[in-house]
Amino acid sequence: MSDTVFLRETFAERFGGSPRFFRAPGRVNLIGEHTDYNDGFVMPAALEFQAEAAAAARQDRIITIHSLNNGRSAEIDLDAEANAPRGDWTDYAFGVAVMIEKAGTTLKGADILVSSSVPVGSGLSSSAALEVVTGYALLSLSGYAVDTVELAKICQKAENEYVGMRCGIMDQFISCNGVHDHALMIDCRSLERKPVPIDPKARIVVANSMVHHALADGEYNKRRQSCEEGVRLLQPVLGDIQALRDVSFDALEEHRDLLPEATYRRCRHIVTENGRVLAAAEVLERGDLDAFGRLMNASHVSMRDDYEISCAEVDKLVEIAQSQPGVFGARMTGGGFGGCVVSLVAAGAVDDFVEKVRAAYFEASGHTSDIFACAPQDGAGPLF
Repeated sequence: MSDTVFLRETFAERFGGSPRFFRAPGRVNLIGEHTDYNDGFVMPAALEFQAEAAAAARQDRIITIHSLNNGRSAEIDLDAEANAPRGDWTDYAFGVAVMIEKAGTTLKGADILVSSSVPVGSGLSSSAALEVVTGYALLSLSGYAVDTVELAKICQKAENEYVGMRCGIMDQFISCNGVHDHALMIDCRSLERKPVPIDPKARIVVANSMVHHALADGEYNKRRQSCEEGVRLLQPVLGDIQALRDVSFDALEEHRDLLPEATYRRCRHIVTENGRVLAAAEVLERGDLDAFGRLMNASHVSMRDDYEISCAEVDKLVEIAQSQPGVFGARMTGGGFGGCVVSLVAAGAVDDFVEKVRAAYFEASGHTSDIFACAPQDGAGPLF
Protein backbone atom coordinates (compact mmCIF):
# COMPACT_ATOMS: atom_id res chain seq x y z
CA MET A 1 0.00 0.00 0.00
CA SER A 2 1.42 3.40 -0.99
CA ASP A 3 1.90 6.16 1.57
CA THR A 4 -0.91 8.26 0.14
CA VAL A 5 -3.39 5.35 0.04
CA PHE A 6 -2.66 4.50 3.68
CA LEU A 7 -2.90 8.14 4.75
CA ARG A 8 -6.13 8.63 2.78
CA GLU A 9 -7.80 5.58 4.32
CA THR A 10 -6.64 6.42 7.84
CA PHE A 11 -7.73 10.04 7.43
CA ALA A 12 -11.18 8.96 6.23
CA GLU A 13 -11.59 6.66 9.23
CA ARG A 14 -10.67 9.38 11.72
CA PHE A 15 -11.98 12.58 10.16
CA GLY A 16 -14.05 11.69 7.10
CA GLY A 17 -13.72 13.55 3.84
CA SER A 18 -10.95 13.64 1.25
CA PRO A 19 -7.61 15.19 2.24
CA ARG A 20 -4.69 16.72 0.40
CA PHE A 21 -1.18 15.38 0.98
CA PHE A 22 2.05 17.14 1.90
CA ARG A 23 5.63 16.21 2.80
CA ALA A 24 8.65 17.85 4.45
CA PRO A 25 12.03 16.11 4.77
CA GLY A 26 14.41 15.79 7.65
CA ARG A 27 18.00 16.72 7.05
CA VAL A 28 21.60 15.77 7.65
CA ASN A 29 24.18 18.53 7.98
CA LEU A 30 27.38 17.65 6.15
CA ILE A 31 29.41 20.45 7.73
CA GLY A 32 28.76 23.73 9.55
CA GLU A 33 27.49 22.93 13.04
CA HIS A 34 26.02 25.64 15.32
CA THR A 35 27.10 28.29 12.83
CA ASP A 36 23.56 29.10 11.71
CA TYR A 37 22.58 31.12 14.78
CA ASN A 38 25.87 32.98 14.44
CA ASP A 39 24.88 34.30 10.97
CA GLY A 40 27.36 31.87 9.46
CA PHE A 41 27.50 29.18 6.79
CA VAL A 42 26.07 25.65 6.78
CA MET A 43 25.89 22.79 4.28
CA PRO A 44 22.95 20.46 4.91
CA ALA A 45 21.11 18.07 2.62
CA ALA A 46 17.45 17.02 2.76
CA LEU A 47 16.82 13.31 3.39
CA GLU A 48 14.48 10.56 2.27
CA PHE A 49 13.17 10.47 5.85
CA GLN A 50 10.23 12.86 5.97
CA ALA A 51 7.11 14.00 7.75
CA GLU A 52 3.92 13.42 5.78
CA ALA A 53 0.52 14.97 6.33
CA ALA A 54 -2.98 14.28 5.08
CA ALA A 55 -5.02 17.42 5.72
CA ALA A 56 -8.36 18.98 4.90
CA ALA A 57 -9.79 22.42 5.64
CA ARG A 58 -12.61 22.86 8.16
CA GLN A 59 -15.45 25.35 8.22
CA ASP A 60 -14.41 26.69 11.63
CA ARG A 61 -11.07 27.92 12.99
CA ILE A 62 -10.12 24.80 14.92
CA ILE A 63 -7.00 22.84 14.01
CA THR A 64 -7.08 19.17 15.00
CA ILE A 65 -3.95 17.09 14.67
CA HIS A 66 -3.40 13.37 15.13
CA SER A 67 0.01 11.68 15.07
CA LEU A 68 0.32 8.15 13.74
CA ASN A 69 3.70 7.93 15.47
CA ASN A 70 2.49 8.37 19.04
CA GLY A 71 -1.25 7.78 18.60
CA ARG A 72 -2.13 11.11 20.23
CA SER A 73 -4.51 13.86 19.17
CA ALA A 74 -4.85 17.51 20.11
CA GLU A 75 -6.64 20.62 18.93
CA ILE A 76 -6.25 24.37 19.02
CA ASP A 77 -8.81 27.13 18.42
CA LEU A 78 -7.24 29.94 16.41
CA ASP A 79 -9.91 32.32 17.74
CA ALA A 80 -9.01 31.68 21.37
CA GLU A 81 -7.60 34.66 23.29
CA ALA A 82 -4.41 32.83 24.18
CA ASN A 83 -2.87 29.66 22.82
CA ALA A 84 -0.06 28.93 25.22
CA PRO A 85 2.55 26.23 24.61
CA ARG A 86 1.74 22.83 26.11
CA GLY A 87 5.26 21.55 26.52
CA ASP A 88 4.81 18.55 24.23
CA TRP A 89 5.11 17.55 20.56
CA THR A 90 2.11 19.65 19.55
CA ASP A 91 4.04 22.86 20.19
CA TYR A 92 6.00 22.30 16.98
CA ALA A 93 2.80 22.15 14.94
CA PHE A 94 0.56 24.60 16.76
CA GLY A 95 3.42 27.07 17.25
CA VAL A 96 3.69 27.41 13.48
CA ALA A 97 -0.04 28.14 13.20
CA VAL A 98 0.18 30.76 15.96
CA MET A 99 3.17 32.47 14.32
CA ILE A 100 1.55 32.48 10.86
CA GLU A 101 -1.45 34.25 12.37
CA LYS A 102 0.75 36.69 14.30
CA ALA A 103 2.43 37.59 11.01
CA GLY A 104 -0.96 38.74 9.71
CA THR A 105 -2.03 35.73 7.65
CA THR A 106 -5.48 34.37 8.48
CA LEU A 107 -5.73 30.59 8.41
CA LYS A 108 -8.65 28.25 8.02
CA GLY A 109 -9.14 25.50 10.55
CA ALA A 110 -7.96 22.05 9.48
CA ASP A 111 -7.93 18.37 10.30
CA ILE A 112 -4.37 17.07 10.00
CA LEU A 113 -3.08 13.50 10.16
CA VAL A 114 0.72 13.34 10.45
CA SER A 115 3.20 10.53 10.13
CA SER A 116 6.98 10.81 10.18
CA SER A 117 9.84 8.51 9.32
CA VAL A 118 12.43 10.96 10.72
CA PRO A 119 13.88 9.34 13.86
CA VAL A 120 13.13 11.45 16.95
CA GLY A 121 16.15 12.58 18.97
CA SER A 122 18.62 11.56 16.28
CA GLY A 123 19.77 15.01 15.17
CA LEU A 124 18.02 14.67 11.80
CA SER A 125 15.49 17.43 12.51
CA SER A 126 12.25 15.59 13.13
CA SER A 127 10.90 18.76 14.76
CA ALA A 128 11.65 20.96 11.74
CA ALA A 129 10.02 18.42 9.42
CA LEU A 130 6.86 18.52 11.54
CA GLU A 131 6.89 22.33 11.64
CA VAL A 132 7.35 22.67 7.91
CA VAL A 133 4.80 20.06 6.83
CA THR A 134 2.21 21.62 9.17
CA GLY A 135 2.89 25.14 7.92
CA TYR A 136 2.89 24.07 4.28
CA ALA A 137 -0.42 22.25 4.72
CA LEU A 138 -2.12 25.10 6.61
CA LEU A 139 -1.08 27.75 4.12
CA SER A 140 -2.06 25.62 1.13
CA LEU A 141 -5.46 24.68 2.57
CA SER A 142 -6.10 28.36 3.31
CA GLY A 143 -5.52 29.28 -0.34
CA TYR A 144 -2.06 30.84 -0.10
CA ALA A 145 0.91 30.23 -2.37
CA VAL A 146 3.78 28.98 -0.21
CA ASP A 147 6.97 31.06 -0.17
CA THR A 148 9.42 28.48 1.14
CA VAL A 149 11.91 31.06 2.43
CA GLU A 150 9.20 32.86 4.40
CA LEU A 151 7.84 29.54 5.66
CA ALA A 152 11.31 28.62 6.95
CA LYS A 153 11.47 31.95 8.82
CA ILE A 154 8.04 31.39 10.38
CA CYS A 155 8.94 27.86 11.46
CA GLN A 156 12.19 29.04 13.04
CA LYS A 157 10.28 31.78 14.86
CA ALA A 158 7.85 29.17 16.17
CA GLU A 159 10.69 27.07 17.56
CA ASN A 160 12.46 30.09 19.04
CA GLU A 161 9.49 31.88 20.58
CA TYR A 162 6.82 29.20 21.07
CA VAL A 163 8.83 26.06 21.77
CA GLY A 164 11.69 27.93 23.44
CA MET A 165 14.58 26.36 21.54
CA ARG A 166 16.90 29.10 20.29
CA CYS A 167 17.86 27.31 17.09
CA GLY A 168 19.11 28.92 13.91
CA ILE A 169 17.29 28.68 10.61
CA MET A 170 19.21 25.81 8.99
CA ASP A 171 16.85 22.93 9.79
CA GLN A 172 13.70 24.67 8.64
CA PHE A 173 15.42 26.20 5.60
CA ILE A 174 16.77 22.95 4.19
CA SER A 175 13.47 21.16 4.87
CA CYS A 176 11.76 23.85 2.80
CA ASN A 177 14.38 24.28 0.08
CA GLY A 178 16.35 21.05 -0.40
CA VAL A 179 17.68 20.21 -3.87
CA HIS A 180 17.77 16.69 -5.28
CA ASP A 181 21.29 15.19 -5.45
CA HIS A 182 22.83 18.33 -3.94
CA ALA A 183 23.79 19.67 -0.58
CA LEU A 184 22.86 23.31 -0.04
CA MET A 185 25.41 25.86 1.12
CA ILE A 186 23.37 28.45 2.99
CA ASP A 187 24.46 31.91 4.09
CA CYS A 188 22.39 32.16 7.26
CA ARG A 189 22.56 35.97 7.28
CA SER A 190 21.41 36.75 3.74
CA LEU A 191 19.65 33.38 3.21
CA GLU A 192 21.36 33.12 -0.16
CA ARG A 193 21.86 29.48 -1.04
CA LYS A 194 23.97 27.59 -3.51
CA PRO A 195 23.38 23.96 -4.50
CA VAL A 196 26.61 21.98 -4.21
CA PRO A 197 26.80 18.67 -6.13
CA ILE A 198 27.60 15.43 -4.35
CA ASP A 199 29.92 13.41 -6.59
CA PRO A 200 28.15 10.13 -7.51
CA LYS A 201 31.37 8.29 -6.66
CA ALA A 202 30.48 8.91 -2.99
CA ARG A 203 27.45 8.29 -0.81
CA ILE A 204 26.30 10.03 2.34
CA VAL A 205 25.97 7.46 5.12
CA VAL A 206 24.23 8.28 8.41
CA ALA A 207 24.74 6.17 11.53
CA ASN A 208 22.54 6.70 14.59
CA SER A 209 24.38 6.36 17.89
CA MET A 210 21.03 5.42 19.50
CA VAL A 211 21.76 7.72 22.45
CA HIS A 212 20.31 11.12 23.26
CA HIS A 213 21.44 12.75 26.48
CA ALA A 214 18.81 14.77 28.32
CA LEU A 215 21.00 17.84 28.83
CA ALA A 216 21.03 18.57 25.09
CA ASP A 217 18.41 21.32 24.97
CA GLY A 218 19.71 23.33 27.92
CA GLU A 219 23.31 23.02 26.77
CA TYR A 220 22.32 24.13 23.27
CA ASN A 221 20.99 27.42 24.63
CA LYS A 222 24.12 27.82 26.79
CA ARG A 223 26.31 27.51 23.70
CA ARG A 224 24.36 30.26 22.03
CA GLN A 225 24.76 32.47 25.09
CA SER A 226 28.53 31.91 25.00
CA CYS A 227 28.65 33.03 21.37
CA GLU A 228 26.66 36.16 22.19
CA GLU A 229 28.99 36.87 25.11
CA GLY A 230 31.98 36.56 22.79
CA VAL A 231 30.51 39.10 20.38
CA ARG A 232 29.74 41.51 23.24
CA LEU A 233 33.27 41.28 24.64
CA LEU A 234 34.90 41.68 21.22
CA GLN A 235 32.80 44.61 20.04
CA PRO A 236 34.87 47.29 21.86
CA VAL A 237 37.99 46.29 19.91
CA LEU A 238 36.48 45.01 16.64
CA GLY A 239 33.83 47.67 16.11
CA ASP A 240 30.45 47.02 14.57
CA ILE A 241 30.34 43.23 14.61
CA GLN A 242 26.88 41.70 14.79
CA ALA A 243 27.77 38.03 15.15
CA LEU A 244 30.74 35.67 15.14
CA ARG A 245 30.28 35.56 11.36
CA ASP A 246 32.03 38.94 11.37
CA VAL A 247 35.10 37.77 13.33
CA SER A 248 38.19 36.48 11.54
CA PHE A 249 40.41 33.82 13.04
CA ASP A 250 43.33 36.26 13.26
CA ALA A 251 41.20 38.84 15.08
CA LEU A 252 39.94 36.21 17.51
CA GLU A 253 43.46 35.04 18.28
CA GLU A 254 44.71 38.61 18.70
CA HIS A 255 42.05 39.41 21.28
CA ARG A 256 41.57 36.02 22.95
CA ASP A 257 42.68 37.44 26.31
CA LEU A 258 39.45 39.44 26.43
CA LEU A 259 37.44 36.23 26.61
CA PRO A 260 37.02 33.66 29.36
CA GLU A 261 38.67 30.41 28.28
CA ALA A 262 35.43 28.51 27.65
CA THR A 263 33.96 31.42 25.69
CA TYR A 264 37.11 31.67 23.60
CA ARG A 265 36.93 27.99 22.68
CA ARG A 266 33.24 28.26 21.79
CA CYS A 267 34.04 31.21 19.55
CA ARG A 268 37.01 29.42 18.01
CA HIS A 269 34.79 26.55 16.94
CA ILE A 270 32.34 28.89 15.19
CA VAL A 271 35.01 30.98 13.47
CA THR A 272 36.95 27.95 12.21
CA GLU A 273 33.79 26.05 11.28
CA ASN A 274 32.66 28.90 9.03
CA GLY A 275 35.99 28.65 7.26
CA ARG A 276 35.57 24.91 6.85
CA VAL A 277 32.15 25.31 5.22
CA LEU A 278 33.45 27.81 2.68
CA ALA A 279 36.39 25.52 1.91
CA ALA A 280 34.05 22.51 1.68
CA ALA A 281 31.95 24.15 -1.02
CA GLU A 282 35.07 24.79 -3.09
CA VAL A 283 36.43 21.25 -2.82
CA LEU A 284 33.06 19.63 -3.59
CA GLU A 285 32.67 21.81 -6.68
CA ARG A 286 35.91 20.35 -8.04
CA GLY A 287 35.14 16.83 -6.81
CA ASP A 288 37.97 16.61 -4.26
CA LEU A 289 36.36 14.12 -1.89
CA ASP A 290 39.55 13.51 0.09
CA ALA A 291 39.82 17.20 0.96
CA PHE A 292 36.16 17.31 1.93
CA GLY A 293 36.66 14.32 4.21
CA ARG A 294 39.55 16.02 5.97
CA LEU A 295 37.33 19.02 6.63
CA MET A 296 34.65 16.73 8.10
CA ASN A 297 37.20 15.13 10.42
CA ALA A 298 38.51 18.51 11.56
CA SER A 299 34.95 19.66 12.21
CA HIS A 300 34.38 16.78 14.60
CA VAL A 301 37.55 17.54 16.55
CA SER A 302 36.40 21.13 16.90
CA MET A 303 32.92 20.12 18.09
CA ARG A 304 34.39 17.61 20.53
CA ASP A 305 37.17 19.74 22.02
CA ASP A 306 36.17 23.40 21.56
CA TYR A 307 32.36 23.40 21.48
CA GLU A 308 32.10 20.32 23.72
CA ILE A 309 28.86 19.01 22.28
CA SER A 310 29.84 15.42 21.59
CA CYS A 311 29.67 12.45 23.97
CA ALA A 312 31.56 9.19 24.47
CA GLU A 313 29.25 7.07 22.31
CA VAL A 314 29.32 9.50 19.38
CA ASP A 315 33.10 9.89 19.61
CA LYS A 316 33.48 6.11 19.46
CA LEU A 317 31.14 5.88 16.48
CA VAL A 318 33.11 8.60 14.68
CA GLU A 319 36.39 6.82 15.45
CA ILE A 320 35.03 3.56 14.07
CA ALA A 321 33.66 5.22 10.94
CA GLN A 322 36.86 7.12 10.22
CA SER A 323 38.89 3.90 10.39
CA GLN A 324 36.96 2.05 7.68
CA PRO A 325 38.25 1.44 4.14
CA GLY A 326 36.64 3.73 1.59
CA VAL A 327 35.61 6.46 4.03
CA PHE A 328 36.59 10.02 3.16
CA GLY A 329 35.55 11.57 6.48
CA ALA A 330 33.09 11.35 9.36
CA ARG A 331 31.72 13.72 11.98
CA MET A 332 28.95 14.20 14.48
CA THR A 333 25.95 15.96 12.99
CA GLY A 334 23.14 17.84 14.70
CA GLY A 335 22.77 19.67 17.99
CA GLY A 336 24.97 17.32 19.96
CA PHE A 337 25.08 15.07 23.05
CA GLY A 338 24.00 12.05 21.04
CA GLY A 339 22.27 11.57 17.73
CA CYS A 340 23.91 10.73 14.44
CA VAL A 341 27.26 10.57 12.71
CA VAL A 342 27.49 11.46 9.03
CA SER A 343 30.17 9.93 6.82
CA LEU A 344 31.11 10.36 3.20
CA VAL A 345 31.94 6.92 1.78
CA ALA A 346 33.07 5.64 -1.61
CA ALA A 347 30.01 4.22 -3.34
CA GLY A 348 31.56 0.78 -3.78
CA ALA A 349 32.52 0.52 -0.11
CA VAL A 350 29.13 1.36 1.42
CA ASP A 351 27.89 -2.17 2.10
CA ASP A 352 31.08 -3.22 3.89
CA PHE A 353 31.17 0.09 5.74
CA VAL A 354 27.66 -0.39 7.11
CA GLU A 355 28.31 -3.98 8.20
CA LYS A 356 31.64 -3.27 9.87
CA VAL A 357 30.57 -0.06 11.61
CA ARG A 358 27.44 -1.67 13.00
CA ALA A 359 29.37 -4.66 14.36
CA ALA A 360 32.21 -2.61 15.85
CA TYR A 361 29.89 -0.07 17.46
CA PHE A 362 27.76 -2.79 19.02
CA GLU A 363 30.87 -4.40 20.46
CA ALA A 364 32.06 -1.07 21.85
CA SER A 365 28.76 0.31 23.18
CA GLY A 366 26.10 -2.40 23.29
CA HIS A 367 23.92 -0.31 20.96
CA THR A 368 22.79 -1.51 17.54
CA SER A 369 23.14 1.45 15.22
CA ASP A 370 20.61 2.22 12.53
CA ILE A 371 22.80 2.96 9.50
CA PHE A 372 21.64 4.01 6.07
CA ALA A 373 23.04 5.43 2.86
CA CYS A 374 21.09 8.31 1.45
CA ALA A 375 20.82 10.66 -1.50
CA PRO A 376 19.79 14.32 -1.09
CA GLN A 377 16.12 15.06 -1.78
CA ASP A 378 13.98 18.04 -2.74
CA GLY A 379 12.45 20.25 -0.08
CA ALA A 380 8.86 20.41 1.14
CA GLY A 381 5.84 20.29 -1.13
CA PRO A 382 2.76 18.31 -2.08
CA LEU A 383 2.99 14.53 -1.64
CA PHE A 384 1.76 12.84 -4.79
